Amino acid sequence: MRIAMVSEHASPLAALGGPDAGGQNVYVARLAELLAGRGHDVTVYTRRDDDSLPDRVPLPAGAVVEHVRAGPAKVLPKDALLAHMPRFADHLGRAWRRERPDVAHAHFWMSGMAALRGADGLGLPVVQTYHALGTVKRRHQGAADTSPPERLGVEREIGASCARVLATCSDEVRELAAMGVPPGRCTVVPCGVDTERFTARGRIALNPGRRARHRLLAVGRLVPRKGVDLALQALRRIPDAELVVAGGPPADGLAKDPEAMRLLSLARRLRVADRLVLLGCVPHEDMPALLRSADMVLCTPVYEPFGIVPLEAMACGIPVVATDVGGHRDTVADGESGLLVPPGLPGPLAEAVRALLESPGRLRSYGRAGRARALARYTWDRVADGVEDVYDRVAAPRPVPSGVPR
Repeated sequence: MRIAMVSEHASPLAALGGPDAGGQNVYVARLAELLAGRGHDVTVYTRRDDDSLPDRVPLPAGAVVEHVRAGPAKVLPKDALLAHMPRFADHLGRAWRRERPDVAHAHFWMSGMAALRGADGLGLPVVQTYHALGTVKRRHQGAADTSPPERLGVEREIGASCARVLATCSDEVRELAAMGVPPGRCTVVPCGVDTERFTARGRIALNPGRRARHRLLAVGRLVPRKGVDLALQALRRIPDAELVVAGGPPADGLAKDPEAMRLLSLARRLRVADRLVLLGCVPHEDMPALLRSADMVLCTPVYEPFGIVPLEAMACGIPVVATDVGGHRDTVADGESGLLVPPGLPGPLAEAVRALLESPGRLRSYGRAGRARALARYTWDRVADGVEDVYDRVAAPRPVPSGVPR
């Protein structure tokens, strides 16, 4: 099958940890490589943000990344890309008229907008994965939401026009239904985790000479909605623990990062600065060892469309305490592989963490259950199976009504 993936801002080649580089990049990269490894012809279209980039870059398993000239060849915030989507769509239309794919899979709302325009008149089915919904972002960020005002309307139009919505969690289907996209147009296929790289191999000490403390780990982009401030407030009530935070710019850039400075200031006010460790961006290949160094992983965002970090922690056999939002409701089995707590409340978070730290047997049990859950539900092979099934259904030729000449 010839597959076109459209990911206008999230390149599979991007370094992770920046404001607009995270789970979507991992998802697109991993899915493209797996499908190419299964014999499919996969091209990922992403915006050129550097003039030195080649037009096409092959990935190891055979997929190809094609850099599309749409707007200035420099890094732009994703919320500033809308004006450049018509040019992006025109590129897709030209490419697809030369060699029509069997299916196009758009990632994020602006990619869906460009893919539907590029596919116009070709009879090309477009599968949409939103990765995040504007309604949810606006609900939680209010006036701080920097999304273009057109976003909500465009997301509804995409849901009505695409061949299938490929949602990553059941909470997303409920949100789409409230927007007017019928659940019958949606198929849930979650994100995945590499269970061969993220494995349970025992604890690794980050600071061997340091006084022994329980280690709580938070991983993700260094932006306010990830809720690291909630973990810091809880830390004040957990005196025998440290909080290690991985994400954001490289370590030498933390002193100029607004969110890092905000967190450090908060830690000083809470008198926990001596128990806060900001690592900055950690290479993805080092993440399994870092996860295994923790007693538990805290995932405390205000909202989370899916969240890959809980899966990576579970695959490493590390219990997760997560806010009861979005994709966490599917991935974290409350009371089995971790605990879910109300968002925004440090008290319940601190209580949940203390209860687990005081019960080593429960910690071990949750870790084993998390690893088993990751293997049973969230391997990338299972994800690829689900995505392939959706592609097969939308790309299958429709039956010709009787009486219509063939």
